[in-house]
Amino acid sequence: MGGTKPLSYRPQVLVDTANLPEKEWLDYRRRGIGGSDAAAILGVSPFSTARDLYYDKLKIVTFEDPEDNWVQKKMGHLLEDLVAEIFHVRTGYEIYQVKKMFYHSKHPFMLADVDYFITLPNGETAILEIKTTNYNATGQWWKDGAEAVPVNYEIQGRHYMAVLNVNHVFFCCLYGNSEQETIIRRIERDMDYEEELIALESDFWNNHILTRTPPRYVEDGDLVIESVKNHFGPADPNAAAIELSLTSFSNVTRYLELQAEKSALNAEVKRVDNEMKRLQGRIIDEMGRCCTAVYSRDESDYTITYNPVQKATISKENLFRLQMQHPDIYEQFVSISESRRFNVRKSAQKAA
Repeated sequence: MGGTKPLSYRPQVLVDTANLPEKEWLDYRRRGIGGSDAAAILGVSPFSTARDLYYDKLKIVTFEDPEDNWVQKKMGHLLEDLVAEIFHVRTGYEIYQVKKMFYHSKHPFMLADVDYFITLPNGETAILEIKTTNYNATGQWWKDGAEAVPVNYEIQGRHYMAVLNVNHVFFCCLYGNSEQETIIRRIERDMDYEEELIALESDFWNNHILTRTPPRYVEDGDLVIESVKNHFGPADPNAAAIELSLTSFSNVTRYLELQAEKSALNAEVKRVDNEMKRLQGRIIDEMGRCCTAVYSRDESDYTITYNPVQKATISKENLFRLQMQHPDIYEQFVSISESRRFNVRKSAQKAA
């Protein structure tokens, strides 16, 4: 871990945000890289790619801005003051807000608009970031049985420490409806980590944003595909075929190699799955109509359950009848979504 030797710079104020309309606040954010942007630059954001960030900073129009998690975002905003109060009660630390957007005095493209500041007992200033989640996602705050901070939040905190020249960031995450259902974590400044973070953010800003050069996609496949879909919008079946670049052709050949590898692995998975189902069939044959079986002998103790799961469904046939007999109801509740099927096939050899 790197040290935290005192540095002499002070953060600068970009704008007072106390009464700033949201649209203007977003415009100011586009003037640099914020804490929540940093994880996308490092390719570890669970929400967006570096290309999405590039489009946003340059106000390049995309087809749509998916807000599937709008409820989660609004909940986080509405509960911010409550979670901060819980942190104060649990820790006894004094907290306060500074409604300003700051920038790094040596790297002006680095911005910070933090939730709260803390005055520690020794007089030092720290940062408090407020988070909310659900009970099922609390595992992200642990790693190998030890307390941890989700990597995208950690990067956000380290970005803020760099901009504001402070040595501590606290996170308080609410996952339930009581004071005790909060997770509190603390990270300390790491100058080696910070130096690398600044270098990566500088590269993104100077070599992509300022030169208008889109970054390559390096993130998980689902995130990349969603990014492309959101940028270009629905397919155009009438568009002419394009000639792929040499780079894309190398992607095609690698895709076919992986496709063959996957086929071989799928065959093995299918063999194992069939054997498991065969064994399952023998077990439930003995269980008959019972939903539970036990085995307790030879110092072994097992419980096997085979419980019914019921849910309401509508078959294709009944859906068609609904369309024919009650078209007004059908149109009201049935929506059309679009997906695209990707396929690569090798054409026949060209004649000499």
